[in-house]
Amino acid sequence: MSDVILPIVDLDVFLSNPESEASVNECKKAADALIAYGALLLHDSRVSEEDNSTFLDLIEDYFAQPEELLKKDERPELGYQVGVTLENTEKPKCAADEPCLKVIARLDPAERPLDITAHSPDPKCRFFWKMSEKPPYETRFPGLNAPNVVPQADDIRKRWTPVMEKWGTSMKTAVENLAEMAAVGLGLPRETFREAGRYGPHLLAPTASDLVKYGEKDTILAGFHTDLNFLTIHGRSRYPGLNIWARNTGKRIPVKFPPTGRYLLVQAGKQLEHLSGGLIKAGFHEVVVNEATLQAIERRKAENPDRPLIRISSTFFWHLSSDYDLAPLPELQQRARVLRADTINLGKFDLDEETVYEPMKVGQQVQNELRHIALMA
Repeated sequence: MSDVILPIVDLDVFLSNPESEASVNECKKAADALIAYGALLLHDSRVSEEDNSTFLDLIEDYFAQPEELLKKDERPELGYQVGVTLENTEKPKCAADEPCLKVIARLDPAERPLDITAHSPDPKCRFFWKMSEKPPYETRFPGLNAPNVVPQADDIRKRWTPVMEKWGTSMKTAVENLAEMAAVGLGLPRETFREAGRYGPHLLAPTASDLVKYGEKDTILAGFHTDLNFLTIHGRSRYPGLNIWARNTGKRIPVKFPPTGRYLLVQAGKQLEHLSGGLIKAGFHEVVVNEATLQAIERRKAENPDRPLIRISSTFFWHLSSDYDLAPLPELQQRARVLRADTINLGKFDLDEETVYEPMKVGQQVQNELRHIALMA
């Protein structure tokens, strides 16, 4: 396990003067971090910890409801792409995916994730709240662009939409600005990624793990996997347990936010990997109960004995538009080939093998990935 601290990118520098030398350097830092780690910490002084806390309280209250109430918010016929997904539904793709298992085998045994080869579906719940702009054309993927589900319980319903929209907007704004920074840092026009995702089916997607049922050390809450979207952004969780793997070293890195301050975690997803021709790889990660999780559970019990013991991840999935033609950008694909050749020639570690990125619509890529994780037939 590594004590590496992820690079911190300051969004404030970019927003204050996007054309300045300091801003250009910060954009390059963002791109380099995504290439090397598949992840970074983003400082954004617009983000409110109070909003995040209000959001976490709401989602804890929601998932503390009886299962029969939660089931009313399920939409399996839509691939669970809106509403709730209950525990033991979503399977970690890597449990049966040969390229992913090869990645695990390539890691030093001390750096491998907890064993998922016999892992059942994840013992986590999730809620998907769509935060997308309706496209001015008829999409070929209406199931990925379905209307939102609002929970029915009175005390939840009246708080739900304002809280979800407020926190979701904070994260969406931050990740769209980071997408602009990454484009600049990669030598592309600033709007390249943002415009490609303008009509994406973006999702505020909190996950919930019941730490009374699943609070034993080394429990896998979310098995080793990558995200299928373009960029994932997280607010601070009340319980540690997220590990990521750096592409350039293969080391497992426990994610640690600075103790105070307005920070968000950003991870690269499969759509960014595809569009960059593998220059940026989707970041592998897992969520487990570790020693730090157990310490946080004990603190929470002592300080907030009346609150549900549920680990909430404050997560937002930013997508490219479903009808966008997903194919590697030639200038990035060439850089990816050079980087891979240098890695091989110098005998350096690389997390996985060369991949062929077939051209397809983004919506098709999403549907393919959903079948892998058992959310779509």
